[in-house]
Amino acid sequence: MSCAADKERDAGEEAVTVTAQAVSYLPEQRQIEAIGTARAQDSAELFARSDGIVTAVLFDGGDYVREGAPLVRLESREEQLAVDLAQNAVREAEQLLGRYRRIEDTGALSDSQIEQGETALVSAQIQLRQAKLALDQRTVRAPFSGNIGFTEADVGDRVTTSTLIAQLDRRSTLFVDFQAPESVYDAMTPGRAVSITPYSMPDRTFEAEVRDRNTIISSDERNFTVRARVPNAGDTLRPGMSFRINLDLEGRAMPAVPEEAIIWGSEGAHLFRVDNGTARRVPLTILSRRQGMALVDAALPRGATIIAQGAQKVRDGSKVRVISRDRAKPIDAQLTKTGPGAGSGAGPARAAPAR
Repeated sequence: MSCAADKERDAGEEAVTVTAQAVSYLPEQRQIEAIGTARAQDSAELFARSDGIVTAVLFDGGDYVREGAPLVRLESREEQLAVDLAQNAVREAEQLLGRYRRIEDTGALSDSQIEQGETALVSAQIQLRQAKLALDQRTVRAPFSGNIGFTEADVGDRVTTSTLIAQLDRRSTLFVDFQAPESVYDAMTPGRAVSITPYSMPDRTFEAEVRDRNTIISSDERNFTVRARVPNAGDTLRPGMSFRINLDLEGRAMPAVPEEAIIWGSEGAHLFRVDNGTARRVPLTILSRRQGMALVDAALPRGATIIAQGAQKVRDGSKVRVISRDRAKPIDAQLTKTGPGAGSGAGPARAAPAR
């Protein structure tokens, strides 16, 4: 008799009028910020190859120098004398061998004497090349074309092989290294576009692309190094600059529901799904919010219908009458919090600013 009474009461229950709409699935968006430091495509610290006194400094800080251009000359009188002496030895060896060749057919010289003359000429030529090399090493030259920095070397200074002359940078292209979390390793493939903003120019954003990623992930920080390449056609950027890197990553597709459809209770957040005219409670976890919509983790299959308005008047199992079924507008959803505790039932997630 009690069961019959419950059925009669349910049959007589008036359906609650609600507004419902279909669930949309949108890709989960994660926005990650990192700090990076720029370095030149090619960078070299220049040192002299031998000790000596500076006799000439042939550049100013900030100059653009060509590959092979002389930058600093050291005192080289001894090396020049060695070159002159070696050149004289080569001439003597050539003259001696020439005389040997002229009388070779007369039989006055043995084959071994002629071979000795040839050997003497080769030795003199090698000594000349060595002397010229030692003389050339008294000049510091640019190993590649680029912009050179300031120098502390002045005329009259004595420098050694450990004295820094200057730093040379090829900065037509810069590399920006930054740390990214382990969770985005697969997304940081070469060629991926990233946006970078210099801290010294907060109103300017440059487009860079991932050139490479480190193959090792830090076991302490759980991150890895990414190297992005940014063209520097206007020579605006400088090596050593710090940048803010913004990464917008697309993840799995998740249900997107109106914020007004979500109800908070003692057991956390939930909403109601309409199933054959009956409201069914569906627990959920909020992943992100934007423009009145929430991306949620919930058991909502594609095409499911949820109560968008009037959910406060129903309970699990209530009969409902749907007066409209407006399709949810597909919009971009941006994740505002990652890591443990994101989207918990403690309260609504903070909305990310619209860009």
